[in-house]
Amino acid sequence: MQGGTMMASETTAMTDPDRIWTEAAVRLRSEIGDGPFSSYIAPSAVRMDSSGQLILVTPTAYARDWVRKNALRRVNELWLGLDGLSRRLEVRCRAEMGSVPPASAVQGAPAPSAPSAGFQPMPAPTVGPVADGPRAVRAAGLQDRLTFDGFVEGHGNAFALAIAKQVAAWADGHFNPVFLCGPYGFGKTHLLNAIAWEAQRLRPEARVVYLTAERFLSTFVKAMQDRQTAAFKDSLRNADMLLIDDVQFVGGKTSTQEELLSTLTALIQDGRRVVLSADRPPLALTEIEPRLRGHMASGLTCPIEPGDRALKLAVARNRLEALSRLGVVDGVIGDAVLEHLVDRTPGSMRELEGAVTTLAAVSGGRLSALTVEDTQKLLGAALRGGPERRITVDEIQKTVSEHFNLKQADLLSERRTRSVARPRQIAMYLCKQHTTRSYPDIGRRFGGRDHTTVLHGVRKIDSLLATDEQIARDVETLTRKLRG
Repeated sequence: MQGGTMMASETTAMTDPDRIWTEAAVRLRSEIGDGPFSSYIAPSAVRMDSSGQLILVTPTAYARDWVRKNALRRVNELWLGLDGLSRRLEVRCRAEMGSVPPASAVQGAPAPSAPSAGFQPMPAPTVGPVADGPRAVRAAGLQDRLTFDGFVEGHGNAFALAIAKQVAAWADGHFNPVFLCGPYGFGKTHLLNAIAWEAQRLRPEARVVYLTAERFLSTFVKAMQDRQTAAFKDSLRNADMLLIDDVQFVGGKTSTQEELLSTLTALIQDGRRVVLSADRPPLALTEIEPRLRGHMASGLTCPIEPGDRALKLAVARNRLEALSRLGVVDGVIGDAVLEHLVDRTPGSMRELEGAVTTLAAVSGGRLSALTVEDTQKLLGAALRGGPERRITVDEIQKTVSEHFNLKQADLLSERRTRSVARPRQIAMYLCKQHTTRSYPDIGRRFGGRDHTTVLHGVRKIDSLLATDEQIARDVETLTRKLRG
């Protein structure tokens, strides 16, 4: 008992931040478990900023937010129980700190000869075409909000999401490379961002590199101009995980395709992880050299299909919740208003999120007071650049006919061949989406058809949007044309 009192007295008299953190970390590990400790606490380190404030520095913003939410209060309780100077810790990520020396070095105390369990020194930033660790992905344009927590799962993306989480967890598997494909704006970039953040969180020492194809191209060209191609190659081929977004944009760039092919070959042969994305499956990228297409198609292809209405509603609600947490909006939007918002934004998820953000801004944040009529006026002015342009049935028929290389009269005829019937159903669907015409009225405008025929056509296209990539692409293109 007496010995225990003496030990407590000695520990509470500590002032060296390294010793305090080592002791606090040991206790924290026993309380929160090895899993969370290894993921969030072990890669962190205590630093002191220029004002003398002690900072717990996490490797990523994701880890910082987790610590703030789940552990910071307990960390400070443990720290205050050990620190003879009664100081408190704040938490920041490396990107917010830059290069800051250990707290003990600032105080003039000798640094530990080796890192203790739970304490990792912050690596110095590296210079080169691609930097190490979290700096690499941030420098390449990774977005903090695009994590798995913010991704809304639905029927069309569930498989791709499951594979993405498996890749991010560094799980052993035979799927390399993984190729995500689907229309613009339905989650490919979000999943690549989420994979990079999670993979870096789970293995802070790993080299995770995220690039858009455009950045890969521009960096490679600059490296050739500066005669730094060897450094460029090393920066990518030393990656533990390489993620490249929108690879369709390297089409037609012969030297860039050759370099990308060499990079993929080297990484895959060494067992490094590769994740790619494009707007089409690998074998449909006809503008890309066949050998490169073959490498892209040699792993697992994960299609991401356009979201159905239920998923779009969930995405809209998720965006509103995010804006609410930021204090941008006040109140809860009504279901009728939300459904109208989704129906008025038939394009990509990215466009839908933009519409939600725009509505929140132009409404002054008071969403709970909005009616459907208010939403029509606000969206009409904000998203269409003025009073909403009225789209007519005749305009839809002409636009659809031109798109499918048909005559407008074909859509009104009795012809039932697939080459005519499917465009006719798409035109009916667009009429229901973009005009106020009733089913019977639309039927009359399509050669005197019964309203049940129109209803069947609209429902058919609505269901195909979730399963047929080409139909979804056609509808999205036609919608853009109709909006002018």
